[in-house]
Amino acid sequence: MITSKRITLALIAAVVAAVLLFLAYAWITLHLSYSEGERAGYLQKFSKRGWVCKTWEGEIMLTTLPGAVPEKFQFSVRDEDVAKQFMAATGKRVLLSYAQHKGVPTTCFGETEYYAEKVQTVQ
Repeated sequence: MITSKRITLALIAAVVAAVLLFLAYAWITLHLSYSEGERAGYLQKFSKRGWVCKTWEGEIMLTTLPGAVPEKFQFSVRDEDVAKQFMAATGKRVLLSYAQHKGVPTTCFGETEYYAEKVQTVQ
């Protein structure tokens, strides 16, 4: 016969297992990148946004040819030191190195799947 104590323990074990699975999935998506690369363009905007989870979000304009319609590249920054470098480079031409992390479970880590890891100002 199943007692209420066993049911309670089973429910607690199920909740703990679900939380551990979520944490493992979040860790994997944040530490294993799908792709890595570099983008160059003019840093149009960079700000810290969010109601509960404040994240650094930015946008660069990629220009291919003079007169062509520029494409926007939106990215997130998790490192405060890199965020300070972006703040100093607003309005300038930059080269950013990024890693793409697909499937991050919440926007508390960033609103995009592209996370800038390094920035350089280019002349």
